[in-house]
Amino acid sequence: SWAPPPNSRESAHLYKSYLALPPRPTPLSTLLSFGAPLTPSSIVLSASYVLEELPRRLVQRVRSMESLPYIVGMNPFIAKSLEAYRQSFQELATAPPVVDVDSNTQFTRLLEDLVRIHANDIPILARGFQESARYMRPEAISSFLDGAIRSRIAIRFIAEQHIALTRSLKIRSNNPTSADEEKLLGEMGRHLNRTGDSAIPINQMVHSYGVVDPECSPIEMIRLCTSFVHELAMGTFGVAPDVEIDGMTGATFPYVPVHIEYVLTEILKNAFRATVENHQRRHGLNSTLPLHPIQITISHATLPLPPLSPFDGSDVRSTGVVDNRKPPSYLSIRIRDQGGGVDSGNLSNIFSYAFTTAKRVSESGTAGDSQLEGGPYAMQAVGGIAGIANTGSMDNAGGGDAGGLFGEIVGKGLQTGLGTIAGLGYGLVPSYYTRYLQKIC
Repeated sequence: SWAPPPNSRESAHLYKSYLALPPRPTPLSTLLSFGAPLTPSSIVLSASYVLEELPRRLVQRVRSMESLPYIVGMNPFIAKSLEAYRQSFQELATAPPVVDVDSNTQFTRLLEDLVRIHANDIPILARGFQESARYMRPEAISSFLDGAIRSRIAIRFIAEQHIALTRSLKIRSNNPTSADEEKLLGEMGRHLNRTGDSAIPINQMVHSYGVVDPECSPIEMIRLCTSFVHELAMGTFGVAPDVEIDGMTGATFPYVPVHIEYVLTEILKNAFRATVENHQRRHGLNSTLPLHPIQITISHATLPLPPLSPFDGSDVRSTGVVDNRKPPSYLSIRIRDQGGGVDSGNLSNIFSYAFTTAKRVSESGTAGDSQLEGGPYAMQAVGGIAGIANTGSMDNAGGGDAGGLFGEIVGKGLQTGLGTIAGLGYGLVPSYYTRYLQKIC
């Protein structure tokens, strides 16, 4: 497709025209409808929706970054991110319409490139703000990163949903299956998803729900994440607490597995670390006393519907109006540990990007004032704060002296930040994932 040259009159007009189109709410039901049923016609509709919606969201990110103070915007990391957003906006805003399966294939490749190019946006931005922190108030930085993370979640979710539907349609077209075969593939997909052998879960493809699992099992996700964090804690501390799961363990709910996996992993990392460190603080590093288990409770409730209003038919029994409303239901996962809780002096800082309880490693190679301050996780060379080298290299983005959560994000990356027991703070980023899907459901 033809794209106007950067900074040209045509480019400025395109930019201005899309700024006048605010992003629209994207209900989960809308994205799922394109796969129910999944057909060549529905995939074209999905592509048209994505092609209309993503440029609106990308141009908002461009405007937000262009509004930063000049000296901040000149930072090479922030400038690199801005240029990537400008390029992605231009490519999508000028992409040809999708009219059939073949043109959708080309469009999907463009989306795959977009997801790949923006995979490290948050770590790159974090490095930029780490270097530019003196030029902006902490509140302004937090506000900007809040918007960047929310926007990134939405853009990736919309793009990856269409990519998954496209791949699903291709598999179905090449390999039509019977009902029994679909059931078998679904089981294979769940197994591969647990073991990590498949980058694209087979069960999601077969059922044509894209990246959404309509029957996501909390207990399966908890077991998957617990297994990973348990191994991480054993490798870090040499000991790990047991996990007890109770409640409505057979419950399922529609959700994006990769989102809940990320959220659960970050919370469990905090719980495991706090439990071990609190135990060592109270009983010593060489204590043989058992650790207190982490307790996880799954609950599910369906609430009664309120009575119909007079405008809906008042008395259903006398009017014969059929109440087709779906009662609201809620699923909750409660994670409890005996890690000592949050220090009262830290409560006002727990949602600040510049705050983390993970201690930095000093130049002498020791973590904090003692082993218990920061714990041995701070000594990990891979992924943690200790791995941040002040090289200034774009390819090896790390370092700096600002510390805090910036260092955590820069050192290991947001979307793949699972290499250290020290999490990304007290649920700061995971909370955006849960709020986002709650908002669009």
